[in-house]
Amino acid sequence: MQTLSVILPAFNEAENIEAMVADVLRLLTVEGRAGEVLVVDDGSDDGTWEVVCALEGRDARVRPLRHDVNRGYGAALRTGFRAAQGDLVFFTDADRQFDVLELQTLLALTDRFDIVAGFRAPRRDPANRRLNAWAWGQLVNGLFGLSIQDVNCAFKLFDRRVIEDLEIRSDGAFVNTEILVRARAAGHSLAQVPVTHLPRVAGVQTGARPAVVARAFVELVRLYGELQPLSRRRWRGAGRPSLRGLRRAS
Repeated sequence: MQTLSVILPAFNEAENIEAMVADVLRLLTVEGRAGEVLVVDDGSDDGTWEVVCALEGRDARVRPLRHDVNRGYGAALRTGFRAAQGDLVFFTDADRQFDVLELQTLLALTDRFDIVAGFRAPRRDPANRRLNAWAWGQLVNGLFGLSIQDVNCAFKLFDRRVIEDLEIRSDGAFVNTEILVRARAAGHSLAQVPVTHLPRVAGVQTGARPAVVARAFVELVRLYGELQPLSRRRWRGAGRPSLRGLRRAS
């Protein structure tokens, strides 16, 4: 069975991170799969780092990684990607808005697709965030010729070869678009799968902060000239696969 690296970017998630790591370790146990949990603390100042270090002391599968200052979501993912050792690499947020056990559905598709991307169905966020996400999706899908139902959904699974193929440069939220455009240009196949989205019950959302949104637009403009030519390639295997016969976590 292929080994699994789970990357959890975390910024001020002290209230969530212990339970989130426990969820991932439970998944590894249920799957009977060897793996690791890489928690990338992106400059937290609320005690997240201390919690993660304590978790490492209790379970060697937990690997803490740290940025001394907040560098952004994309930078945190790059740090996790560089450190990941598994045959399969998965990332999700540390805020517990996803049921990690649903990763089993994505894992069942890895023999057919290089990337399996979740999309939130439905999305459990305030109306303004849903509207902003829809507008962003329309923009990047139109600019780069994508057909992604939920571009920024933080529930994506990759064959290790995909991560090794890509040179990711984004530091902020644009990283999801950059990954998908570069992966398509490299010829990797993709499937999209609905996943449950849960309301946040602890901590504070940071993805809609003006500075985060502004950085995403700056990165979009900066990389458009490079990425737009890559968007002309059609995506092999893109779309939503039939889930018939696949085991979905309850």
